[in-house]
Parts: sequence; C-alpha cells; structure tokens
Amino acid sequence: MSVTILIPTALRVFTGGKNEISVEGGTVGEAAAAFVAAYPDIRPHLYDESGALRSFVNVYVGETNIKNAKGLETALADGDTVTLVPAIAGGVRGGK
Repeated sequence: MSVTILIPTALRVFTGGKNEISVEGGTVGEAAAAFVAAYPDIRPHLYDESGALRSFVNVYVGETNIKNAKGLETALADGDTVTLVPAIAGGVRGGK
C-alpha cells in the first residue's frame, strides 16, 4: 500500500527539504522502516539505540495517534497519511 509520510520542518534537513514522501507499507512500522531506509540519517531522531520509537515522537495516521491504537502495528490503508510530530523543547527561562 502506498502511503504519504508528512515530514515536519525540524526533520526536513534529513530529507533534502522534502515535506512529504510516498512509501509502501501495510503498517506504520513498515512505512517507517521504508522511510528510514530512504533517509538513514533520520534514524537516530526517530528511534532509540534499542530500535524502539523514541517516546517524544508522536505518529498519527489521519487524526489518530498510534499510541492510542496498535503502535507501530497500526494498519494502514492505501492512500493514508502518516504524520510525524517530534516534541519540540524550548521556551524562555522564567516564562518571559
């Protein structure tokens, strides 16, 4: 199944500036593996040393956070959109 992965601005440096790519995959895990195979430098930003998806990376299929579904085993349908949303830390010290 062909799905579209939407790439957030913070990760586009690893995709040559592309904001989305099409990959094949029947599950989120398969699609993510295809994405990482195409852009291997992005791996440490999505996965930890043990190969698990980093806790601060949220992944959505449509409007559904995969953490509320079956995680990386969440099934995909042809044409689905997968959105990567890594947490962005920052702010101003002292709240100003």
